[in-house]
Amino acid sequence: MKKSSDIMTEDLVYCLPGDPVSKVAQLMKKEDIGPVLIVDNERTRTLVGIVTDRDLALKVVGEGRDPQTTKVEEVMTRKLVTCRADDDVEKAMKAMGQYQLRRIPVVDDNMKLVGIISQADVATRVDVPEKTAEVVREISQS
Repeated sequence: MKKSSDIMTEDLVYCLPGDPVSKVAQLMKKEDIGPVLIVDNERTRTLVGIVTDRDLALKVVGEGRDPQTTKVEEVMTRKLVTCRADDDVEKAMKAMGQYQLRRIPVVDDNMKLVGIISQADVATRVDVPEKTAEVVREISQS
């Protein structure tokens, strides 16, 4: 079985907790992505949260907040499900299915962000069609 590092995407898009949520929305549009990972600072890149397009819709637009003055830390999800780069892909896939995640951040032992695994990464880079189908089914359950 492959390791998480074998299928993860390493070209990461992230913001800082003090950034305005407008920056997150602009990155989502520019990079055509749904989630933006949040790190403590540029140097250590310790993962501290994630902001999704749904977070912006519900916590910013839905609550009538100003995207220019609302900080990322006010709307980010802090309770994270992650995997390690040296974990078997199966472990990452199991966590994605269990928690119904379309993406799972990959971190090192110090929570430094090193990659992300998306549902598409699993579908295109894991050569176990039954497992992939099972994960997609679990993620998509209501």
